[in-house]
Amino acid sequence: MQAIKKYIAEFIGTFVLVLFACGTAAVVGCSAENGTGYLLTALAFGLVIVAMAYSIGNVSGCHINPAVSIAMLVSGKLSIADFIGYIVAQFAGATAGAAVLMALVGKESGLGANALYNDSIGLSILVEIILTFVFVIAILGVTSKVENSSVAGIVIGLTLTLVHILGISFTGTSVNPARSFGPAILLGGDALSCVWVFIVAPLVGGVLAALVYKFLAAEKK
Repeated sequence: MQAIKKYIAEFIGTFVLVLFACGTAAVVGCSAENGTGYLLTALAFGLVIVAMAYSIGNVSGCHINPAVSIAMLVSGKLSIADFIGYIVAQFAGATAGAAVLMALVGKESGLGANALYNDSIGLSILVEIILTFVFVIAILGVTSKVENSSVAGIVIGLTLTLVHILGISFTGTSVNPARSFGPAILLGGDALSCVWVFIVAPLVGGVLAALVYKFLAAEKK
């Protein structure tokens, strides 16, 4: 029963992330030329993490991101069974969130979907690996000490805001395969054809962050 509660929490968290954060991107826009919309979108992603961390964090750890879950798996903090359950819940939550968002603002809004940087698969993968690495290694660091628990949600939320501030102008910033999949599966077309980039690259970034942090922590000991 406890496992089911974790999966429900992950579904809810990812649903809220897509509806509110991708929804903000769809409503206000996230063009680099439109500074206000750009920053509002970055803040929306960060603030959702803060809100969810302090509401469902004590239930599931508030991963709401397959890249975070795979990093926890590599770090030995998540079982294979829970990893699978988390991934299914995250993708389902993201898809449900995107469906509600499409009902509210229409498909023409773009649903906050990601796009290739300069139509380059290579550059987009590089950008997403770097952004995800920074995001996930911050999560691993701040959650490594129990005494950080009171501020962990804020640190993680601000870090997600940080990577969005840089990454929005490149790929729209994924760093989260589920967040990218939800809008893309409903939009179809170009968004769906390149969504694999935003699934693979964040997962690679998450694994790299886990391996590097494990090495750094071992050196410290």
